[in-house]
Amino acid sequence: MHFLDQAKIYLKSGAGGPGAVSFRREKYVEYGGPDGGDGGRGGDIVFEAVPGLNTLIDFRYSQHFKAKRGGHGMGKDRTGASAPDLVIKVPVGTQVISDEDGETVLADFTEVGQREVFLEGGLGGRGNASYKTATNRAPRQHQPGMPGEEMWVWLRLKLLADVGLVGLPNAGKSTFINAVSNAKAKVGHYAFTTLVPKLGVVRHKGREFVLADIPGLIEGAADGAGIGDRFLGHIERCRVLIHLVDIAGTGEQDPAEAMRVIEEELAAYGADLEDKPRLVALNKLDLADSELAEGFAEELKAAGADEVFAISGATGEGIEQLLDAVLGYLPEQTSTETKGSEVEETEDDEGGEWSPI
Repeated sequence: MHFLDQAKIYLKSGAGGPGAVSFRREKYVEYGGPDGGDGGRGGDIVFEAVPGLNTLIDFRYSQHFKAKRGGHGMGKDRTGASAPDLVIKVPVGTQVISDEDGETVLADFTEVGQREVFLEGGLGGRGNASYKTATNRAPRQHQPGMPGEEMWVWLRLKLLADVGLVGLPNAGKSTFINAVSNAKAKVGHYAFTTLVPKLGVVRHKGREFVLADIPGLIEGAADGAGIGDRFLGHIERCRVLIHLVDIAGTGEQDPAEAMRVIEEELAAYGADLEDKPRLVALNKLDLADSELAEGFAEELKAAGADEVFAISGATGEGIEQLLDAVLGYLPEQTSTETKGSEVEETEDDEGGEWSPI
């Protein structure tokens, strides 16, 4: 399944049905009087957060959502039928953003089952029976239904996860998430093997939590370089971050410099990312001896890391100790441990090319 985390859609609630102009006609009743019923109410536009979804790809192919109009009023004082609500199902973590400024959050869906009426349908118009008075015994006026509301909005998905995985490209994040969860992320010996965020459910010592892996960040990511600002949005709600640092370095950057780049991007992005607890993991321990690993660990601590875990995503060395530390930051019950919640693990889609818009 393709991953899409942003989409623009058009919404229009249903108009109310018009009231009827009708007069009672029965045998032996010469002046039956007005009996035109009111029109029905138009359908509302309703958003609902549902489990099992982690992409907005459906909104690329279906971008216009219009609720139905209310039914016409009828004679014999019959009110028109109200139109059904149009329910738009979105993944948990979806935000509805105003199209006017692209920033104002109009709705935020953070829990499974959360439901919100976004646009209300128009009221039905009055039939001529409601205009009858002591002096106007045979009114012929009626009221058309009230129009529905309409607007363009952006849908923006921010994945909900307990733990976020960050690092420079080729730091070994995909290998790590494959090792600790059932996710099937593509692994390659080149930068930007991972192009889309992925989720995996980690099961460790009787606990479960959701781990989010985002594509590698580069310098300037917080300002949009490599659409890194979009990727950083997916870890805004994580409780703790795991910062993977390649022990072999990336390009001309040694581990300490690599850590500095990511730390600066987290601070520049804002949204309190710089204040989130972080566990620094010196990855690819299988490529270096213990003495070199100890030296780099000391450098990372000198650069600001509170504690450094030497691990190998390929062999599994040190991962158990890292996951033990992660559990210390989690609540007594995570979202996946709550009865009735679901998280769909994601894997790389080889069926087509991904685009961010």
